Amino acid sequence: MPAAHSPAVEDYLKTVYAHTEWQPEAITPSALAAALGVAPSSVTEMVKKMAAQGLVQHVPYGAVRLTDDGRSRALAVVRRHRLIETWLVREMGYAWDEVHDEAEILEHALSDRLLEAIDHRLGRPDRDPHGDAIPRADGSIATEPAVRLDEASAGHAGRVIRISDRDPAVLRDLDAAGVGPGSEVRVTDAAGSSIRVTVAGSARAITRDAASGIWVSA
Repeated sequence: MPAAHSPAVEDYLKTVYAHTEWQPEAITPSALAAALGVAPSSVTEMVKKMAAQGLVQHVPYGAVRLTDDGRSRALAVVRRHRLIETWLVREMGYAWDEVHDEAEILEHALSDRLLEAIDHRLGRPDRDPHGDAIPRADGSIATEPAVRLDEASAGHAGRVIRISDRDPAVLRDLDAAGVGPGSEVRVTDAAGSSIRVTVAGSARAITRDAASGIWVSA
């Protein structure tokens, strides 16, 4: 049975948590397999082992949900990942579209002592470069009501809270358009193939695919 703190288990926990961070539907084994890029049979075996360790709840063919212990451990991994991304951008000269893969590796290797030193040096940041909340050392995490930009109605105005880091090319395009966490946007047209918004007084068209990874204050 894999150790509860093995990189593989940590990746599973983080993926299950991330799936429900911004929407309520629990992740299915097939969706978990797709997100991790592994075979469904591998997910089935791993989920059984994690359930035996008390990290997830799962019934055959049903959704996978974190237990309280699983959520606590997932948040610890998420904290590492987001602090590392923040450190790479602020201290190491990385761009926000370059940090995800590096953090995927480093999150399994950093000691708690070094992570605490990074957190202290950065001034205890609340959010990472993409706007995602960084869990605190005690496992608490800030939440804020938000709506996905592709689901916002015309006339909706709000502040960009977070942007998914799933596609580096989208991050580069948004950066070039002046759209990032903290940007104030107003939806002017939500009916077309692109979401039309104003940002800092300038009109912008954002593809629906890109808009599906942008959350603005509700």
